[in-house]
Amino acid sequence: MKISVIIPAYNEENSIGSAINIINEFLSAGGEDYEIIVVDDGSKDRSAQAVNKLANENKRVILLKNGANRGKGFSVKRGMLQATGDIRLFVDADMSTPIETLTGMIEFINKGYDVVAGSRRAGGAVIEIRQNFLRENMGRVFNLLVRLIVLRGFKDTQCGFKLFTKKAAENIFKLQKFDNFVFDVEILYIAKKLGFKIMEAPVRWYNSANSKVRPFRDALSMFIDLFKIRFFHRKIRKMADV
Repeated sequence: MKISVIIPAYNEENSIGSAINIINEFLSAGGEDYEIIVVDDGSKDRSAQAVNKLANENKRVILLKNGANRGKGFSVKRGMLQATGDIRLFVDADMSTPIETLTGMIEFINKGYDVVAGSRRAGGAVIEIRQNFLRENMGRVFNLLVRLIVLRGFKDTQCGFKLFTKKAAENIFKLQKFDNFVFDVEILYIAKKLGFKIMEAPVRWYNSANSKVRPFRDALSMFIDLFKIRFFHRKIRKMADV
């Protein structure tokens, strides 16, 4: 089984090298074939150069460059569709969720799940470092709106640690339309409409002070986008062979 790990990166010069090394050490110890795909989203710092140096030293590290800043959703989509793994995980460059979480998620894949979404609010989740009061409560309000408008039954759609089978990734991400942070909701909505089996799995999580989400600036657009998700994907039908 080949494992693909996709890391969207924007101005992550200070953390991306460490993230790659941690992931590489973990995957190499597991004995499976793997690749680490970093999608540089038009970084203005030396993120791309840092990744390129590691890619020259390790053929399992692959750098994709967007050129311009296109958004986290675009970067994850690009990485997922260019990956070659039998299972495909995307993680945040700040490693808020430890890569060791992948082991338990693979167990769910082996039990027949197609998508395993990391969750900070599922039973058993452990929050080691919390967000500040404003971000945490805005997140709760957003999750409530998600459940009311788009996607019932999910306690946390925004955790940056999600695992897909090859079949699920290729069918879900080719339909993705949003490049911004609402893409997490969109891909779960698409997965559910296509009929893929989804598991919301608890994670251990450490808040990063370097989050790219801007609560006030992004809130209104993300709220409007929730309605757009339902409109854009209203014609999706369940796949016959899922």
